[in-house]
Amino acid sequence: MYLEKRSFHSEFVPVRGLSYHVRVWRGPDHASPAALPPLVLAHGWMDVAASWQFMADAFSDAFAAGRTLIAPDWRGFGQTGLLPGGGWQADSYWFADYLADLDFLLEHYAPGQAVDLVGHSMGGNVAMLYAGARPARIRRLVNLEGFGLPDSRPSQAPSRMAQWMDGLKSLERGELALKSYGDVHGVASRLMKTNPRLTPDKARWLAGHWARPDASGRWQVLGNPAHKIPGAQLYRVEEAQEFHRRISAPVLAIEAASDSMQALWQGRYSLDEYHERLRQVPDARVAVIQEAGHMLHHDQPEALAGLIEGFLA
Repeated sequence: MYLEKRSFHSEFVPVRGLSYHVRVWRGPDHASPAALPPLVLAHGWMDVAASWQFMADAFSDAFAAGRTLIAPDWRGFGQTGLLPGGGWQADSYWFADYLADLDFLLEHYAPGQAVDLVGHSMGGNVAMLYAGARPARIRRLVNLEGFGLPDSRPSQAPSRMAQWMDGLKSLERGELALKSYGDVHGVASRLMKTNPRLTPDKARWLAGHWARPDASGRWQVLGNPAHKIPGAQLYRVEEAQEFHRRISAPVLAIEAASDSMQALWQGRYSLDEYHERLRQVPDARVAVIQEAGHMLHHDQPEALAGLIEGFLA
């Protein structure tokens, strides 16, 4: 079983009608007047805040001293929006809500203070847009494979809206339920199947935070199946680029040597296109981690922690 090096504790923060679950790691010197800005960690789609534990453990003692790490479960993931008896508070999610939730959380944890922000995948996309909407709020930004999406055309809007409405009906009929598992080992096996680089000890530890048993003893993934419904709104590259142009913080875009873009989009959107989009960010640089896939913070937490420490110094 994986043993945590740095202990965390859970907090619940009222945010826009939700009890937002946040994992917090505090360094030994966090109460010092010279404490460093908080480091906020934004997880990806169908992930949870606990997913950052391996990277948190990989940070050096010198880096962790005086620094607080803050990792929320996004709405509809982990313990945010999860009803006491099971089930979820919402049947649909809008991307703008993640930005607003982050804004409220920063007001709670760092009022009037710029923070360092790390986002993975969907969380990286949230971070990039938020840093353009609230540039003064972000001191430095690390984007882990938050590539954005292929561009869309206005002609796709009516069918996308119809897909969204059809998805809501499918959810209501129970047709989008996530697979459940007989025990925690089944959950761990599922995690390792998705990411073959994930070691058994890490998979077993993460499984206990990524899912939980229900009243019947079946292990349920802590993610609302409503996230499987295609969003009602199209992704518009020109709009996203306007946010990117307004980012004032230095940005470090970290990607895995294995091209996860090709596996995901099959040529519809490429790594070269993503790099071209990054040119719109006033101060951006790219780093690559070897022997890693999309889940960089699981595959190579030490290499990732080293890059982040150097960038934030």
